[in-house]
Amino acid sequence: MSLHHRPLRVRALSALPASMAVLAAAACTAGGSDEARVDPPPTPPAAVAGLCAALHKELPETVAGLARTRTEPESDLTAAWGGSAIVLRCGIPKPPKMLDPKQEGVHVNGVAWLLEKLDDGSGGGFRFTTGLRLAYTEVQVDKEHATDAGMLVGLSTAISATVPEGIASY
Repeated sequence: MSLHHRPLRVRALSALPASMAVLAAAACTAGGSDEARVDPPPTPPAAVAGLCAALHKELPETVAGLARTRTEPESDLTAAWGGSAIVLRCGIPKPPKMLDPKQEGVHVNGVAWLLEKLDDGSGGGFRFTTGLRLAYTEVQVDKEHATDAGMLVGLSTAISATVPEGIASY
């Protein structure tokens, strides 16, 4: 189901689809390196970059028990926790899979997320991408740390506070 039309609404993390049950199977531990190499997305339009800068200021210091990590290069478009265990990129172009009605989605704390399980060839884990917001934000979680769906709660709270609902034109 396309996130631009009718996202799957999830009020509680316990109601997440079966494909995400593996995410809640174990708890994460704190740790990681002091810096993460994160390639910022291509330069978004100024309005989108402004939303991303506001989001950057509101992002939590910990996600899934992992401390926030400095990104290299530093950018208001990126953030990381636990080294590169959890990586956020804001202002990405519209993902082509966003239009695929067969893609799975979840709705957490007022934010719609496209859910993509990454194949083992690309490191495994999951990629979550916001929909129905004026700036697309992607969160990639590595295979080792893709065990706690609770991470979407804090990230969704920051996104809903800083990135208005709507359909991004970028």
